[in-house]
Amino acid sequence: MAERPTTNWRRGMAEEAAELAAGTLDPGCAGMAELFPDELLSATDAVLDTFEAELPTLAEADDAQVFAVVERVVLALNAVNESHDGCAFETDERERLCAYIDEALTERGVDVVALTARRGLGRYELTDQWRDW
Repeated sequence: MAERPTTNWRRGMAEEAAELAAGTLDPGCAGMAELFPDELLSATDAVLDTFEAELPTLAEADDAQVFAVVERVVLALNAVNESHDGCAFETDERERLCAYIDEALTERGVDVVALTARRGLGRYELTDQWRDW
């Protein structure tokens, strides 16, 4: 299954904490805990839980149904971002979230390239219509 971005972020936080504990990282250079507070990770995971729960229904879904699921996950992530003053997700995090949505759909049999092409979009424009982050 596609790796959730939050899993990657938590791994980075653990690695940074280990480096701090070992004294191999200057505390002034540490920033993962500030970038990824528990509230942000929990809220993002809750959105992704809902998205993942909808994935099994998509193998036989039509375009409108797939886009509806994408819209819901993106709007929910918009709300998470907004609750963090509009700066919850930096460039790397945005890219990881978009890639995760694409990969998760692909793993469930959705041809994202064909899906987006039928709407006159490029593959990497899948979330653009709704995405504020």
